[in-house]
Amino acid sequence: MPKLKTHSGAKKRFKVTGSGKIKRFQSNTSHLLGHKSNKRKLRLRDAVLVDKTQEKRVKRMLSIG
Repeated sequence: MPKLKTHSGAKKRFKVTGSGKIKRFQSNTSHLLGHKSNKRKLRLRDAVLVDKTQEKRVKRMLSIG
């Protein structure tokens, strides 16, 4: 089997934590921000973990475990 190539889009969007979980940033933060509340924008700043149902798919795109 040849080596797998890392998905270029995925490597820009996801990071692996020390425990092997996948971290991602949230959407809805780049434009049309005028009507969104400050509280909503504040919550969207923080990174969150990828859902466990999607973790296998993302790891395959990143060519890890």
